[in-house]
Amino acid sequence: MILLSLGSTAHAVDFRAVVHAGKRFTVCRVDLKKEKLQLFLKDDQGQPLKSFTTLDAWLQKKGEKLAFAMNAGMYHGDMSPVGLCIANGNQLAPVNLANGEGNFFLKPNGVFLISDQGAKVIRSEEYPALKEKVELATQSGPLLLRGGVVHPVFNPNSKNVLFRNGVGVASPHEVIFAISEEIVSFHELATLFRDVLKCPDALFLDGTVSSLFAPPLKRNDKKMDLGPMIGVTIKP
Repeated sequence: MILLSLGSTAHAVDFRAVVHAGKRFTVCRVDLKKEKLQLFLKDDQGQPLKSFTTLDAWLQKKGEKLAFAMNAGMYHGDMSPVGLCIANGNQLAPVNLANGEGNFFLKPNGVFLISDQGAKVIRSEEYPALKEKVELATQSGPLLLRGGVVHPVFNPNSKNVLFRNGVGVASPHEVIFAISEEIVSFHELATLFRDVLKCPDALFLDGTVSSLFAPPLKRNDKKMDLGPMIGVTIKP
């Protein structure tokens, strides 16, 4: 069920409050025909930006400001990405196909990317064979959905619940971000994207650090330092 009480539009970023499985989410839709998604990690001196406030201040020096932003994938203590990270066509970190502990390595994990053919979410293992020119990419895990199929280890009755966020692709030109406003399971987040937001493919971004910057909602989350951030800018 979609609640329109928080509905707001900033250019092509549309914000909505959604209830799914009795849990509240904020959903942010980006129309790539009208707006450009960008990935941010470091400033001009190579220092990690770490927060939406710092990112917005840095952009304003360049004659822009943030219209929307969200944390974009997992990172190490020095803010460097755990997996693939591409910004403005430049690879900042390679795809990570290793095995390991934690959510990132819960296979299959995945990559959200924007190429010359539009937006998509794929399995990490699919990335090396990709022939498209990729402008933006972030790797995280686990993959929530691929082809409408929920990750095989997700349990509808799981007690593993946290604040969580993710990104889904409804079409090559429509990207949908969702962040929970209360603790949710992986299954609840995955079925939100599948059943309510109609995204066949979706990727988990992170848990406890899940953060949103949305001026129309008066949101500038400051939970902890952030690594990669994804967002839309506008001219002030």
